Amino acid sequence: MTVLEFRVRSPLRLLLVPPPRYGPASAEHAGIEEVLTELREHLISFGHEAALADPEQPAPATGSVLRLAEELRPHLVHEHAPTAQPAVPAFPAPTLVTVHGPVAPDVPARPGAGLVAVSQAQRRSAPRLPWIATVHNAVALHRWPFRPRDRKEDHVLVLGRCAPGEGIDTAILAARAAGRRTVLALRCSGPDEQEHFDAAVRPLLGPDTACLGEPTAEQRAELLGRAGCLLLPGRRPEPCGTAAVEAMACGTPVVALRHGAPAETVIHGVTGVLAAREEELAAAIGPAARLDPRACREHVRRRFTGKAMALGYERTYLSFLSGNRARAGGRGDRPVA
Repeated sequence: MTVLEFRVRSPLRLLLVPPPRYGPASAEHAGIEEVLTELREHLISFGHEAALADPEQPAPATGSVLRLAEELRPHLVHEHAPTAQPAVPAFPAPTLVTVHGPVAPDVPARPGAGLVAVSQAQRRSAPRLPWIATVHNAVALHRWPFRPRDRKEDHVLVLGRCAPGEGIDTAILAARAAGRRTVLALRCSGPDEQEHFDAAVRPLLGPDTACLGEPTAEQRAELLGRAGCLLLPGRRPEPCGTAAVEAMACGTPVVALRHGAPAETVIHGVTGVLAAREEELAAAIGPAARLDPRACREHVRRRFTGKAMALGYERTYLSFLSGNRARAGGRGDRPVA
């Protein structure tokens, strides 16, 4: 049976599992929940059954999720996790795991589960893991209002964690060299990041910098829409790149180093500027801020909508299940009725 025939004859019964919460919802967790909501809505519109395990369930929700899987008897479980080692040890159904964070190349994945990357950069960071597909994360366009250039300000926005590898100090210096104000919307998680802020970031603050805490989802959209550009100065390759897509959805160009996921999501010279080295970031800010916000929004509309993501996952589900059927001699791992 071909992949197309599988789709026509047998709509899939799917269980989508969000990562468990270990504390208050972070921007990363909210982003994964947005991805899951978009994915579920579009899978249902394609004719599939897609149940979503309770996203409010605190960790470790292993027992309740396994009971739900036994009750629903899905053809496939699609778990979303921050690492390649998800919280639930095993499901009674073929399982895919989308990894939403950095991957340690020497950490084994769950046996039998297929891994889905959210960028090619993520796959390259751990090439020995059992990756079966790459599907970029989507954003819900209605949650990221578009702002034309005449409603933007000229400052540089920096979002993210205040960790040593995030390059916050580099961002401040680059914006200052470009003659721009910097708005920092940062999260300091734990004493190590606070210590880094006090040692490396605080001494650089001045009249041309505004330092905010971690924004809510609504504040994040407002900040991204108002900014002249988003600067991603991370020294380590970013595996996800969702912030760049959110910015472009708001019509805000992106300045980033030419590595990691931003190199896959940003069109150099159209929706942002990619720099080869940190020393080039300052010179990239002015040209990026002059790019057409409409081109940024249209790029996201073409490539990073929920429908595009769901189509990518649908192809992945069918291919993975076909492979499981072939390995089982055509019997399948679960009943298709």
